[in-house]
Amino acid sequence: MSKSRYLLKAEELRAITEIHYNCAQSVTVPFADVVGLDEDTMYRMAANFGGGMKMAATCGAVTGALMVLGLAGLDEVAMLKEIYRRVRDNHEGFLDCADLLRINAQKGLEKKPHCDAMVYELVGITEELLCRYGKIT
Repeated sequence: MSKSRYLLKAEELRAITEIHYNCAQSVTVPFADVVGLDEDTMYRMAANFGGGMKMAATCGAVTGALMVLGLAGLDEVAMLKEIYRRVRDNHEGFLDCADLLRINAQKGLEKKPHCDAMVYELVGITEELLCRYGKIT
């Protein structure tokens, strides 16, 4: 199965070293055209959500997904609970950046590949939900 254009864009953003795209920005920017905004606006909108709102709270990839879905007009509580459940199921029950990074470090793994994987996971979940709710095909 080939990668979607959203995932390819997220991978491209995470590979850029001249400008840092935090986890929230890396999830939101690929969906700019879907929600009718330009990439720069998405970049600026998500600036303070990387690193768990810059205080190790809820993972920026998760908050980025929530921003995209909200901008697409999707805010059903059941859908949000599904996102939280899926992320927690995949990450030992955690949603917060501090916990996710702590568990990753305890496994002896590096931060950047972990954060990249979180971005790609949430881009996939976001794309899936946008398809399910008829916002993209």
